[in-house]
Amino acid sequence: MMVAAVMPVAAQETYENANLVTEDLNGTARYVGMGGAMEALGADLSTIGTNPAGVGLFRHSQANITGSLLMKGDVPSGSFDNKARTSLDQIGFVYSMKTKHNSYLNLAFNYHKTRNFNSLLSASGDLGGQASQNALSFIKALGGDNDAGETTFNIEDNEHWGLMGTSYYTSQLDNLYYNNFIVDDKGVPGYNFANGYLLNREQRGYVGSYDFNISGSINNRVFLGITFGIKDVHYKSYSEYSEQLVNIDNSVIGDVTVMDMRAISGTGFDIKAGVIIRPIEDSPFRIGAYVHTPTWYDLTTENITAIDNGTDIKGYNKGWFTGEAYDFKLYTPWKFGVSLGHTVGNYLALGATYEYSDYQDLETRVNDGGVYDYYYDDWYDKSTPDRPMNRHTKETLKGVSTVKLGAEYKPIPTLAMRIGYNYVSPMYDKNGFKDGSIDSYGSNYATMTDYTNWKGTNRLTLGLGYTVDKVSIDLAYQYTTQKGDFYPFMNSWADYHYIDDAGIVQTEQIDNYATKTEVKDSRHQLLLTLGYHF
Repeated sequence: MMVAAVMPVAAQETYENANLVTEDLNGTARYVGMGGAMEALGADLSTIGTNPAGVGLFRHSQANITGSLLMKGDVPSGSFDNKARTSLDQIGFVYSMKTKHNSYLNLAFNYHKTRNFNSLLSASGDLGGQASQNALSFIKALGGDNDAGETTFNIEDNEHWGLMGTSYYTSQLDNLYYNNFIVDDKGVPGYNFANGYLLNREQRGYVGSYDFNISGSINNRVFLGITFGIKDVHYKSYSEYSEQLVNIDNSVIGDVTVMDMRAISGTGFDIKAGVIIRPIEDSPFRIGAYVHTPTWYDLTTENITAIDNGTDIKGYNKGWFTGEAYDFKLYTPWKFGVSLGHTVGNYLALGATYEYSDYQDLETRVNDGGVYDYYYDDWYDKSTPDRPMNRHTKETLKGVSTVKLGAEYKPIPTLAMRIGYNYVSPMYDKNGFKDGSIDSYGSNYATMTDYTNWKGTNRLTLGLGYTVDKVSIDLAYQYTTQKGDFYPFMNSWADYHYIDDAGIVQTEQIDNYATKTEVKDSRHQLLLTLGYHF
């Protein structure tokens, strides 16, 4: 017997989702040193998470462990802490067994971080007394005109809590503004523009991937592999967004600061399959191909958000903080890849890889209930697509191409020198924006209005490797750089009708536009891998 039940519903927002599913170039120092272009060359544990057939090229058992040092570059003054961060980025092993007819069967496990969130973002800009974050919240609460021709302000007083709230078209942040600043202690709504803004945000955490692989070879010509992966998400951020507000005479009246803490956690799973072939029997030239299913995430997000009102305007209610926790599901798009690899003797290896994934297919799902099975005494979650947010995702994100190039040269058998290059095309449409007016729980639970349309990512890598007996030591350096267009909030506009002291209806045109600010994210990473060959 099954019984359906209704549960609290929630979902997430496009820009926050995209931040979660973006992946870094990470793994063993050898893999990173070659720009990740090893999906056809294989015989490296990091290929377990890209082309699983690469593990099938191992001919001996091996264990690896990798640590790294991550440093943020180009940090403006006034930003949060910029200490270098150490990290355990990879640990795994492969057990190789020879079978009949020059074939092998390999079993492997590998843990690595697909995403390291440790980063700092600082942005500031001039609003010229023509726009503000609170004006956006004001516009979102405007309704139609009443019989007197006056524009209504659609907020409701919660008698039990003494707070003001609105519909799904407004957010937690909007409600904070209504209570703290926009609606005064006499119940009269209003807004103020700002001279400028300053944002500082620190992110920490990671996405860890636990991959289990079975792979092998057939006559040393065809290599097959499949990987089952479990993802573990740990994300935290803290941000402060401040505006210097002005009155109608463009005189400074004080600052308003929004402080936001958010944490996202959860798990996901995916499946990857791949193949590598040597089309010419007496040539080491290889062709690889692979496919990744979506990662099916089940996530929880929670936040605490507060407003510090540094003006003399007395709000309707203190209501100075808000906090919520909710569950949602997120499904990433499919990923496809092809690769080429070639070796010359025992001293040169060349690799090239192309990957594609269409992030317009990134799917947010609402947890809207479930079914309880009395026979098996178990609960089954039920979710449906968040169609308004998914439409916004299709308008905002794009298909992403990744190109990897790498080379390894051995002047002597025990020493390897590596170089690599990695390019990832932009995920965001240059005209995309965070739309806080979408009829979605992802917008309703939002606490920040800023967004960044990041451009392409460039990565340059270098590496060294040294082998003595059964021990290998590998070093790699990676420089990553990316630029983006930062906006403090979406553009908005409205006609606001009000009655003046003489009882005459006046019209005020509100144009709330913010210009973009260019920001840059650059990282330096040093990796060290220790390996043992059985």
